[in-house]
Amino acid sequence: MVAIVVSGLGGGGLPQPPAPTVADSAGPGDPFAYRSSQEAQFVARATAGNARPLYVLSPGGVMATARRVAAFRGAIDRATAGSGIDPALVEGLVFLESAGRPQVIAGSDPANAAGLTQILAATGQTLGMHIDLVKSRRLTRQIDAVASGARRGRLGPLLRRRAAIDDRFDVGRELAATVRYLKLAQQQFTRPDLAIESYHMGIGNLHQVLDAYDGGTPVPYAQLYFDSAPTRHADAYARLSSFGDDSWTYYWRVLAAVRIMKLYRTDRAALSRLNALQLADDAGGAVLHPGVRGFADPAALSTAYQHRAIVPLPSNAAALGLIVDPAMGAGAKSVGAPPSLYRGLRPAALRFMIELAAQVRRVSGLRSAPLRIQSTVADARFANQVGLSDPQAQTGWAFSVQRRYVARAQAAAFQAILDRLQSLNLIAWAREPDAIRITVASDAVSWLRHG
Repeated sequence: MVAIVVSGLGGGGLPQPPAPTVADSAGPGDPFAYRSSQEAQFVARATAGNARPLYVLSPGGVMATARRVAAFRGAIDRATAGSGIDPALVEGLVFLESAGRPQVIAGSDPANAAGLTQILAATGQTLGMHIDLVKSRRLTRQIDAVASGARRGRLGPLLRRRAAIDDRFDVGRELAATVRYLKLAQQQFTRPDLAIESYHMGIGNLHQVLDAYDGGTPVPYAQLYFDSAPTRHADAYARLSSFGDDSWTYYWRVLAAVRIMKLYRTDRAALSRLNALQLADDAGGAVLHPGVRGFADPAALSTAYQHRAIVPLPSNAAALGLIVDPAMGAGAKSVGAPPSLYRGLRPAALRFMIELAAQVRRVSGLRSAPLRIQSTVADARFANQVGLSDPQAQTGWAFSVQRRYVARAQAAAFQAILDRLQSLNLIAWAREPDAIRITVASDAVSWLRHG
C-alpha cells in the first residue's frame, strides 16, 4: 500500500498535494514504431485518429452530409458493379471529396476539381470524359449569376446543359470515370488501399514515395505511413509529409467516412453521440474520454490527489526532458487553493508526457532541449477564475506545452511526434497562440506497455 505524504495545509484549509517524487525515465526505443503483425490495429486507430475533420468541416454537419451522400449509393453501386472496386470506399471518397454535392467546384473555375468526386478537367480528359471547358466556364458563370439572384432564369435547364457538355456534372459519368481511375491505380499498385490513397496524392507522387521507401515495391499503406519517420525511411517520410493538403492522411479519412456512413445506416443514435463528442471541445479530446467528468472545485481535486487519481509532476522533470513553468497554478489563491494543486496529472497522462518528451529528444537529436509544460490539471472553479477554456484539463488527462523551442529541429520533431500520436488515436491536440494543448487517451499507457 502506498503511503500518502501530506506536507501541511494549503490555501483555504485544503491539504497540500503529496510531495513530488522521482519518476522513471522512458524506456529505450520507439514504442510507436510500426509492427506488421498488428496492421489491422494500426489501420483502426488511424481511422479513428483522423476522423475529426469530417465532423468539424462537413457542410451542414456530419448528419446532413451523410444524408446527401447516402442518396447516391445506388449510383455508386451501379458504377462499381463488376469492377472489383469496393462501393463502400467510393462512397467514403464521395463523402470526403464533395460532401455529396454534385455541382460543387473547388473555387470558381471549372478547370479545377468539380463534381461529386472532384475531378480536375485535365484529369477527366485523360480518363476519356467529355469536357468542353470553354462552354463549361460560360455556363458556370450563368449558373452562378442565377443562383445569386444577379440574373433571372431557371437553374434546372442550365445545370442540365452543363452536364451535357461537362461529364463531371453528370453523376453517372463522373462515378464511372472515378472507377476507371481506381482500377488503373489498383493495377499499378496491386492494392486497393494504395489506389484510394493515390486518388488524392496522385499516382506519380505515390510512386515516388514508394521508391523512396523500398525501391518501389507496393506495401500496405499502414506500413508506408507508420514505418516512414524522421529516423526511419526519412526520404519517404519527407515526401509524405511535404504535401500541404493532408494527402498523407487521405486514406484514413476515407475509412473514417466509410465508418460514418455505416453508422448512419445502422445506428444514427451512436453517430449523433459521436458527433457531439467530436464537437465538445476544439481538440476533440472528449472522444478519448466519453463520460469522464471533470473536477468541480479545489476540494474535489484535492481528494483526487489523496487517492492517487492525480499525481504531482515529478521532482526530476529536467532529467526527463521537461521544464515546469514556475507560473503554473498562478491564481490559485483566488479559489482558496495552493498553486501546487494545479501541477499534476492522471498517472497514465504523466507517464505518456514523459514518453512524449523522450521521443522528441530522440527524433530531434537534442538531449538538452526540454519541452516546457505550461499547464496541467485544473478544476472547474479555478478554470473559470483564470479563463482556462479547455474542459479536458478538468479531467486531468490534458496538459499544454509552450511553443518555445530551442531549435527548428526540436519544433519539427515535436510536430512529427504529434502527427504520429494523433494518427494512433493516442492523443488529441490543438494549437493555441502560445501553446500546444494535448489530451492523452485513457489507453495510451497500455500502448506503451504493448510497444
